[in-house]
Order: sequence, then C-alpha cells, then structure tokens
Amino acid sequence: MGFLQKYWPGGESSQYRGSSNYAYFATRVRAMKSKLLPKEIYPRLMNMGISEITRFIGESGYKQEIDELARTYSGVDLIEHGLNKNLAETFTKLINISEGEPNYLLTEYLKNYDVWNLKTILRGKYYDASTDEIKESLVSAGQFSYTFLSELAGKSSYGEVIAALEGTEYHSILKDYDEINLSVIENRLDKMYYDGLFNIIGESKSKDRKLFATFIKTEIDIKNLKTLFRLKKAEVDSDEILDLIIDGGLELSIKNIKKLLPLSYHDFIQALNKYSYWNSISDAVTSDTGSLINVETQLTKHSLKSASSFSHVYPLSIVPIMDYIISKRNEVNNLRIITRGKAANLSDDVIRNQLVI
Repeated sequence: MGFLQKYWPGGESSQYRGSSNYAYFATRVRAMKSKLLPKEIYPRLMNMGISEITRFIGESGYKQEIDELARTYSGVDLIEHGLNKNLAETFTKLINISEGEPNYLLTEYLKNYDVWNLKTILRGKYYDASTDEIKESLVSAGQFSYTFLSELAGKSSYGEVIAALEGTEYHSILKDYDEINLSVIENRLDKMYYDGLFNIIGESKSKDRKLFATFIKTEIDIKNLKTLFRLKKAEVDSDEILDLIIDGGLELSIKNIKKLLPLSYHDFIQALNKYSYWNSISDAVTSDTGSLINVETQLTKHSLKSASSFSHVYPLSIVPIMDYIISKRNEVNNLRIITRGKAANLSDDVIRNQLVI
C-alpha cells in the first residue's frame, strides 16, 4: 500500500516485537479517560447556543484543534472538524504509545475508520455533496492520512476515487461499485473488516486476543441488533436482512439470527428476552413510540457499561484501552448530537433522547 499505510518499522514481522507493557499503557489510558467530560456537563451544554458550545469546547480537551481550525472554520463547521480531528489524533496517540501485541490489535481495530471514510466519500459522491461537506465527516484515525482522504474527497467522480485506491486491500470490493449497489458495497466493506479482525485474532490463543475477541463479538451483536430492529420494523424480506448481517456475534450467531428472521416484529422483540441485551432494551421496546432511537441508545449504553465493568475485572490487559476508545467515541458523538440538534432547532427532548450518558 506504500504511503497509504503506516507500516511498523521493519515490516509486518515487527508486529510482535517489543513488550506488551500493560501496566504503563493502562496507566496512560486511565489518565486520558479521567479527562473525558463528566456526565454533569451535558445538561449544561443543552442550555448553551452554538457560540457558547464552541467556546466551551475550545477551553476543554479540544482546545488545540479548535484554536488551529478557527482560522478556517466557524460555528457548527468548526465544531465538527475540531471533534473529528481530536478523535483522530487521540487514537493515533494510542498507537504511538503502545507496543507489541496491543499496538498490533489496536492498529487493526482502528481500520474501521478507513472503512468509515471510504463509505463517507462514496456516499458523498453519490449525493453530489461538496468536497467540504465530505471532509467534514472524515476521521483519519485509521491508516489513511487526512491528506490522502482529502484528495479522495476532492476527486470529481467515484471512478477516480476507486482508481486512486488500486493496490489497497479495499480495491477488490470497490471495483464492483456501479453507483447503484452502494449499500451492497458498504456491507461488503464491513464484512471484510470484521473478517480481517477475526483472522488476526485467530493467529494466537493469548489471553489478550481472547478478551479482544469478546469485545469484537459484542460489537457485532450490537451492530446486528440495530440492523434487525430497523429492517424488521420496516418489514424488509428475511433474505435481504440476512445479507446485511455480519457473522461472528457473541450471543447472536447466524443460526440464532435465522430463527429470528421469520418472526413478526412483535414476536421478534419477545424472542430477545433470552439474551443478555434484553435488560438494557426491554423498557425501550415495551414503550415503543414508533421510533427506534431509544432502542439504539440503550444498546450503545449496554456496550459502554459492559466495557467499563470488564475493564475493572482485567485492569492490565487490552480491555481498559478498548473501554477508553468506546468512551471517547461516545463523548464525541454526544457533542456532535447536541451541536447538530441545536443547529437544526430540535427540541431539547429530542436531543436528550439521543444522548448516551
């Protein structure tokens, strides 16, 4: 992949070099987590306007990015770019301060941002979004640099974007894109990403890879459940739903999901009560208001709570690092929800219901 990929010094064989000093790494990450915004801050932000939110963010952990980007952007655009840049630099820092196996696992995990960015660029081209609009959503936390992603965003057509990606691991899928099958291509990119993670997990039986695998499998369950809720509610054909399901969940295997597909939406909900996720979503599904926002919010809360509790059980492992990644990503999402909601003049209740605190 040449300059597109941040290889470890010495090539792929160096992925196992160095010690996995979790005592040092976990201490650094706990210090980083302690600087995340406390939940009491969000009600205060709800009472602020865009300019006040910008000022608050610019005086917090996002100061460097806001100060740097204020010369180019303002208002909501400044906040969006500042949040994304901070997220990318934070996760890049994790890679830089890690070594050995955690470095390898994190680098592979953060490829999800490469997939996110490629989907964002293709979708932007599909809807004729401007280069600036596409760049606003880019998060260069994976292996593609922001400069390269910006160049892709500036291409005049999706064909030029795909041509520029020749030689990357994604090209074999992207070359089949015809501007009609966008959702199919996006799903294939997701499946390729998770297949890659399971391939590297399967190389070793170490405790960290087993713990890492639990996180990935839980993430897949959450992702599949959100897909199932949306498509079952929309009464999409079972075969179409199955095509969008990702294999490898912790509790919801493909076999279990196939049992859920023929059920009506009501029966589908009732059948979920035997899974651990039920306690988190039961109130949301039994008080169904026609929106799935509450269900998806509760599923995200479930992943945050399980990561946090898991982190206390395994303090010197990959778990606290994954816990921090999930928490940091959630903080940025919450700030984005508030900012976008304010800009769109949404009611406080609508905004509040989407926050994961």
